[in-house]
Amino acid sequence: MNRAIIIILDSLGLGASADAPRYGDQNSDTFGHIVEACEAGLANNAQRQGPLKIPNLLRWGLGAAAVGSRKEVLPLATHTRVEGAYGHAVEVSSGKDTPSGHWEICGLPVPFEWGTFPQQENCFPEQLLKDLLFLGNIQGTLANKHGSGTDVLAQYGEEHLRTGYPICYTSADSVFQIAAHEDTFGLERLYALCEVAKKLVDPLNVTRVIARPFKGTCNADFERTANRKDLTTPPIGPTLLDHIQDQQGTVVSVGKIGDIFAHKGVSYTVKAANNMSLVDQLLAQMDIVKEGLLFVNLVDFDSKYGHRRNVAGYANALEEFDARLPEIEANLGQQDLVLLSADHGCDPTWPGSDHTREHVPVVFYGHHCGAPVQACDLGERATFADMGQTVAQHLNLVPLAYGTACELN
Repeated sequence: MNRAIIIILDSLGLGASADAPRYGDQNSDTFGHIVEACEAGLANNAQRQGPLKIPNLLRWGLGAAAVGSRKEVLPLATHTRVEGAYGHAVEVSSGKDTPSGHWEICGLPVPFEWGTFPQQENCFPEQLLKDLLFLGNIQGTLANKHGSGTDVLAQYGEEHLRTGYPICYTSADSVFQIAAHEDTFGLERLYALCEVAKKLVDPLNVTRVIARPFKGTCNADFERTANRKDLTTPPIGPTLLDHIQDQQGTVVSVGKIGDIFAHKGVSYTVKAANNMSLVDQLLAQMDIVKEGLLFVNLVDFDSKYGHRRNVAGYANALEEFDARLPEIEANLGQQDLVLLSADHGCDPTWPGSDHTREHVPVVFYGHHCGAPVQACDLGERATFADMGQTVAQHLNLVPLAYGTACELN
């Protein structure tokens, strides 16, 4: 079996999809707006200054993919010699949540709407919280609202330390999140409470419960830790990951991939605290695993910068990742194919703190079925599943149920 590497730049959308107005995201453009903000000097901080500097991502084809998606020129040097195949993909799954995006990339679109909670104060059903108190052996909860992780910590973190009540909140996605102090509340106790919550939200068709542990003593120093845990509804059918394991191939989850797929089709998982540590883990696994799939989600783009509407931080994170691409290239063999993509958008210039409904990049680099990937425009792909179908072909698997393989050489 050949080897494939999928790198998800979590939330790096390439512009609003045709149905984005349905989600209130009609002019969102995560990558394009970051590029424009950098060009205008609006994304400067202590770590970076000036126009976005991502020469390696441009060389792989990200800039060309973005121009094809938004149908207009970006204030970015897209004339760089492109060495990869590039395009953009349209999501056919409903919503703009993390599991649906990943599953569709791996050949499994989600044809129905997941359950969500209304955008109002006291958004959770009263009976749900009553059952959580009783079955979770807790005395109360805080928040009960839509909000970003940083906002709810700032608003309720100190009260949580005084009362011991966990902080329960949600977003526009199909998710129930519980934040609690890793030391005073206890990490294992938080995980156990999330297990209870997942059983309670399953009848509501809510796809994820996320444990959000944090540390600190007051609002000034509260910080979420790397011990996040996602409890996800298992995929509704077989994915690329299952097909690989059916052929005795190895699937390595780097970061939260295993949680997103409810560990179905995953051989083993390695974790890390941030994007650069995740790249370190990917490189380490490239030295060990020479066939099958290495699958990494670079979560900081979304959780630290997209949701927090931090344009400068997002730009800096892109530049940091770009600087690591040569290391990945140096570890590629003659039978290796790399896919760069995203699962949705999260435009840091867009109002609110939720994901945005956008096209995602389709960038392939390396070798495909024994020949170098040719620099070519893959155009608009009708579904994210085209990416999974291409990887399945590269790995000599039976075709997936959805998607059309891209012609790479």
